[in-house]
Amino acid sequence: MGFATLKIAIRALKRNFLRSILTMLGIIIGVAAVISGVSLGTGAKAQVEKSVASMGQNILTVFSGNMQRGGFGRGMGSTPNLTREDYEALRREITGVAGVSPEVRTFATVAFGSANQQTQVLGVGEDYVMARSWPFRSGQNFTDSDVRSGNKVCLLGTTASKTLFGEGADPVGQIVRIKGGPYQVMGLLESKGANTFGSDQDDIVLVPWTSAQKRLTGDTMFRSFTVSAESPGAMTDVQNQITELLRQRHKIVPPREDDFTVRNQQELADFATQTSRVMTVVISAIAGISLLVGGIGIMNIMLVSVTERTREIGIRLAVGGRGSDVMWQFLAEAILLSLAGGALGIAIGIWASKIITELSAFPTLVSPTSIVIAFSVSAAIGIVFGFFPALKAARLDPIEALRYE
Repeated sequence: MGFATLKIAIRALKRNFLRSILTMLGIIIGVAAVISGVSLGTGAKAQVEKSVASMGQNILTVFSGNMQRGGFGRGMGSTPNLTREDYEALRREITGVAGVSPEVRTFATVAFGSANQQTQVLGVGEDYVMARSWPFRSGQNFTDSDVRSGNKVCLLGTTASKTLFGEGADPVGQIVRIKGGPYQVMGLLESKGANTFGSDQDDIVLVPWTSAQKRLTGDTMFRSFTVSAESPGAMTDVQNQITELLRQRHKIVPPREDDFTVRNQQELADFATQTSRVMTVVISAIAGISLLVGGIGIMNIMLVSVTERTREIGIRLAVGGRGSDVMWQFLAEAILLSLAGGALGIAIGIWASKIITELSAFPTLVSPTSIVIAFSVSAAIGIVFGFFPALKAARLDPIEALRYE
């Protein structure tokens, strides 16, 4: 395809400029949908990965209940059945573990002076902040002695601290009231931001789990344990050890199902990204239909163009033009239409992704790979759907074409 052919193709498209724009709409909409849809999925995946990384290093979570019976929302953690003896057995018998902490979750009113808020209070062990790789902004962690004694001490997340004490204040050493009871602030944690499910991890108060059970919830069992493996390579072995140990302790033998679930970070990330995957697939499917319709539109218009320019084609063939030259001219027009539509669609898709982020604060991330794929697909559509009209033009009989009115 020479430069002269491209010039002729561009001139032909300019003659029917509005028709050319309307023909490109299907390609523009389809490519824009692909770019924005993939950017939403990629942004959500990046956000999940960031949130999972903020959970800590080499984390496994043991939930009460079975995921196969009701899923994350109902099956796992719905009915507490993990005991203090289970927790002590994990600490004592599992090898390759850096730390283990039970979790006692509740919501309670936390107050200091005239300031108060309803926030999440999490009862944990002394290993929790280490397992979660959660550094201190000031102060220090409570100790094993505090946990064994059920002391009234606590650690504050940055959001909880800001609400109670104000921006920039150091709450260490102060006394806050949790559900009416006095707790001394031992440390202020660094900010971690939102978690995998979009909740603010910093709007939290950590207390010894013994104190939480005795003074705040009255629970005697746990819904979950957090386990930190010593290294990434040890995670699978630790997961298997936990599963076998809890099966023995809970007297579970086949065909009875486990009454607990052990999940590692990657499995939690996969669960959290299921929604974004479905969203990306749906948007991509809609975009694919739009691209197909756009391709059919290009074929339709090119067939109309062949009919309109039959005498022109006949003249070119009669004066010595080759059928291949005619075919390349019409194929060039189809490819130019699809490439121009693809370029406009990419620009609109990138712009739409930025607008989505600004208006909804939903993270988007435009992938260079998606741009290359979208542009390549638009070029392929021009070739595939433009080939038949171009071939029809090349095969016209010059005599019949010259007679055409």
